[in-house]
Amino acid sequence: MTAIRNLIAILVLSALAHPTQAAERPHIVMILADDMGYGDVTANNPNSQIPTPNLDRLANEGMRFTDAHSGGSSCIPSRYALMTGRFAVRASMRLADGPLIDEGRMTVASMLRDQGYATAMVGKWHLGFDPYLQDQQNPADYSLPLTGGPVDTGFDRFFGMHASLDLPPYFYIRDRRPVTAPTERTDANDSQGTEENWNNIQGAFWRAGQISPDVEFDAVTPRFIDESIEVIESHANEANERPLFLYLALPSPHTPWLPLERFRGQSGAGMYGDFMMQVDFGIGRLLDALAASGMEGDTLVLFSSDNGPVWYDKDREKFGHDAVGGLRGMKFSSWEGGHRMPFLVRWPGTVAPGSVCEQMVSFADVLATFAEITDLGVISEGMAEDSVSFAPYLKDSNQPNIGRAPIVHNRSAIRDGDWKYIEQGGRRGAAKGPELYNLRTDLGEQDNLLEAQPEIADRLKQRLRDFLTAAQTP
Repeated sequence: MTAIRNLIAILVLSALAHPTQAAERPHIVMILADDMGYGDVTANNPNSQIPTPNLDRLANEGMRFTDAHSGGSSCIPSRYALMTGRFAVRASMRLADGPLIDEGRMTVASMLRDQGYATAMVGKWHLGFDPYLQDQQNPADYSLPLTGGPVDTGFDRFFGMHASLDLPPYFYIRDRRPVTAPTERTDANDSQGTEENWNNIQGAFWRAGQISPDVEFDAVTPRFIDESIEVIESHANEANERPLFLYLALPSPHTPWLPLERFRGQSGAGMYGDFMMQVDFGIGRLLDALAASGMEGDTLVLFSSDNGPVWYDKDREKFGHDAVGGLRGMKFSSWEGGHRMPFLVRWPGTVAPGSVCEQMVSFADVLATFAEITDLGVISEGMAEDSVSFAPYLKDSNQPNIGRAPIVHNRSAIRDGDWKYIEQGGRRGAAKGPELYNLRTDLGEQDNLLEAQPEIADRLKQRLRDFLTAAQTP
């Protein structure tokens, strides 16, 4: 009995000396903007015509990654990679096929929930629900639960919308239910012929379709900020012993560009820049809420955007604003402007303030990084196959390369070290045929080395094809 009592005493003293891992794990707030360029953030582009004091604050208080890539150059593949740790070529990206994340597949949210986190999502999902919502010929029965979304893939709670704010039907969802069914109809809208005369997919653009009576387009972004602040405040007020994971997926500055009155005319980049200023302001409110709640010092904040902006040469010339910060391309492009993203991480006590990491990372790497931070150990086989933890960089931005395998952008491009091969371009402003660039010496992708370096081009072409073949093998 004495030996047993001594063992119990040792275990108790050990527990007091070493608090539970859950208590040591940080809260995590992951913020994703929508259709925002690498060069919109002043910290990335000193010549930006858009003041971004709150994003600059994150950069100054944390780490700025200069070679971070989304999961593709459009909304859906980027969100899939971010959630699952897999490149989008491994699955169907057709919303008509139903929810894009298979039942039982590990996500960032399910992994963190299993690690003891309270998990919440606010904002734009865009990874599908069942029933399918964008079929205008066969509208959903809104009396039925919407399954396959956030609360079926690892989130304890969800408030948001099914897709972008220019894709009907327009209505809010809480968990699996519409807050109010979209029983009314809105006409299409755009900003062609107005003073700033944007093209047909810029400005105050949205498509015609069903809309809920409680949805006002210009109130959506502020509503999502408010909901996120409520998540933080309620978590703090409840003295919840579980760490919090909050994923805020803003629908902005994606169209429709609808800056509130206080932001209009305040940037040097028209409606887009004014709307981006509003996004920055909202992020500042969220950061202030973390500070007011007492959670700031124990919270890892990660900010990025899902893909590049809808910003043409004409816009750059008119406003003197380079939304991609010297890169080439834009949304839907395989060039860097389509998928090289602003990527900021603040983690007090771990990430050195004002640090810069030049190593290549991907949205797919977020899952493995959070898994390492929370001491998960080995990720199950067949899950997060393309995820490589960049946690070592957070502790030392000068850490040697962690050995990141090639990154595959959509089905058309592959990046391996300094080299990038493009098989074919995207839908707008993209490459038309095979191209090869050395990004170390030609970040703007102006010098196609396909003919000068045929062996490298052939090697990357084969690696891309081998990856696509393996990815599609059951």
